[in-house]
Amino acid sequence: MIKGTKAGWGTCSRTVSCGRKVRCLAYWDNNIAVGSDFGKIIILDAITGSQTAVLSGHTDAVYSLTFSSDGNSLVSGSGDKTVKLWDVQTGGVVKTFYGHTGAVYSVSISADHTRIVSGSGDLTVCLWDTQTGECLCEIEHQKSVEHVIFSPMDPQHLISISDGQVWWGDINDEILSTCDGSHISFSPDCTQFALCNGKVVTVQNSDSRAIVAEFHTPNNAKFCCFSPDGRLVAAAADKTAYFWDITSPDPHLVGTFLGHTLNITSLIFSSPSSLISGSRDRSLKIWKIDALSADQVATDPGSHTTRITSVSLQARAGIAISSDWDGVVNIWDLSTGLYKQSFQIPAAGNLYPFYVDAKLIDGRLVFFWYRSGKIHIWDAWKGELAKTMDAPLDVRGLRISGDGSKVILVHEEGIQVWHMWTWEPAGEVKLEGELPYLDSLCTDSPRVWIGFGNSSAQEGWDFGVSGSSPVSFDPSTGRPRLNLTTPSWQNYSMKDTVTGKRVFQFRGKHQQPICTQWDGQYLVAGYNSGELLILDFHNVLPQ
Repeated sequence: MIKGTKAGWGTCSRTVSCGRKVRCLAYWDNNIAVGSDFGKIIILDAITGSQTAVLSGHTDAVYSLTFSSDGNSLVSGSGDKTVKLWDVQTGGVVKTFYGHTGAVYSVSISADHTRIVSGSGDLTVCLWDTQTGECLCEIEHQKSVEHVIFSPMDPQHLISISDGQVWWGDINDEILSTCDGSHISFSPDCTQFALCNGKVVTVQNSDSRAIVAEFHTPNNAKFCCFSPDGRLVAAAADKTAYFWDITSPDPHLVGTFLGHTLNITSLIFSSPSSLISGSRDRSLKIWKIDALSADQVATDPGSHTTRITSVSLQARAGIAISSDWDGVVNIWDLSTGLYKQSFQIPAAGNLYPFYVDAKLIDGRLVFFWYRSGKIHIWDAWKGELAKTMDAPLDVRGLRISGDGSKVILVHEEGIQVWHMWTWEPAGEVKLEGELPYLDSLCTDSPRVWIGFGNSSAQEGWDFGVSGSSPVSFDPSTGRPRLNLTTPSWQNYSMKDTVTGKRVFQFRGKHQQPICTQWDGQYLVAGYNSGELLILDFHNVLPQ
């Protein structure tokens, strides 16, 4: 049971518009260097996001940037086929290195600042003397060199990446080993490295190459980096950034950052709690990394031990109700996060994937589930099956209305509603077109919202009015402000339906709830693990 998570956790704390595509980023002591597609290097203050300097000298896109270890120098590689060494204090060019015949895609400077290594589209890696500007050696590859760095374990060794292969070698062009990969990054203490290889990101021991942890992304990961404290590893895949806690006994995904509209081109940590991403969408985003739970409640005997199959909110009564695979139903106190009562219903072991709902009405817990064309109603107060009703075989959702007066069933052809205690029909709506589904968040009083297929279209009906037919109403005026969305890869978030903005992003192991419900203030989500997440959205929306 986890309670009290701050709404808005993990959102983007600042977005900086850069005017042009962000090609690369580098960070040092609150200074962010941004390489763009028009040859300029912009220096930003990482705290305020304001521009502090512009370095001019390249005549084509800047593809790579790196600060020296003392932060006094900056090295850049460009599409104009040159490498430049800059004085950070004056903003002037110290030296320009000529020799490549193709765009320079990657640069790195040695720890003692005496040498620079560069990788180019001309299929070569060049080693430069920072004092004389001389090319000390040239190493040839079969394909374009996309990434190159000095090995942090041995300054005589270089690591280069070309055509999906990582080459470990020395400055004399002796190949020591190779492996598959598209990007590599070392931990601050150099004992580990992170490697992107398609949809897999591995963390490996630098000496033995043994895999310490392995993570997966939905699309090919292009960039990876360690946090300054070595606790987190971040990776970018297309428009999304992911980060993992590798110090945990069970390394797991901590969070997912969504917000860029085009692919991420560079990713760096500025602190253990701040991640910076640059994108082709011409923006730079600074992401705040906080703890997921502000108030974690210890598991008690009422907690679920198997996957949760349904959740229900009754905030006016101060409770949430959940049920699990084994037929255990718990009533939770919203203020404390502790369970108040537990019930066992007779459908244990066979609930999922069938539709389930429960409601506490005048102290009487009524539990519904659907299976094989039947709706079963269990009265927990009496401990008996109250009724079994015939239902269509193509059910798309089952819900007790927010006021507890009606049972709502959505199937492929429409909506059917019954009065709770008399079981008399309360209304029926015939639907045509795309398959309807019951909105998991928004069922209040006798009103219900229906979504259609994979589109964003929604319609609502009011089954509480007098007359023989339910009244359709405008969801834009009657619908609650928040909506649950799945932007990509089951990354659930809460969206403000008025402003269109995302106001909360589910994170880490809580990013994929099995079932959710929101009543206007609280949101409750259930998970495969048996955990329940309760969020208070009281102040998250603008007035």
